[in-house]
Amino acid sequence: MTQAPLPTPTAQPRNPLHGVTLEAMVVALSEHFGWEGLGARIPVRCFQSDPSVASSLKFLRKTPWAREKVEGLYLFMLREQRRAAPGQR
Repeated sequence: MTQAPLPTPTAQPRNPLHGVTLEAMVVALSEHFGWEGLGARIPVRCFQSDPSVASSLKFLRKTPWAREKVEGLYLFMLREQRRAAPGQR
């Protein structure tokens, strides 16, 4: 009995999160919104009280619901940036 070969990993051109690390998302969001703005949009202590990338990553890796909110806000930010860019499409 022969097994079907495993599919090789392929690029995911339709997935904007493919290849983006959680750290890259947190850095981009904190640069775009600032820590205060990020804490207002996602009210978690790691963004509101003495925020840092390291403390945020530690919390987000343990907390799936918060990570989903970060991913959603990151996608929103990308959409807004695309809309604001002149002559794109």
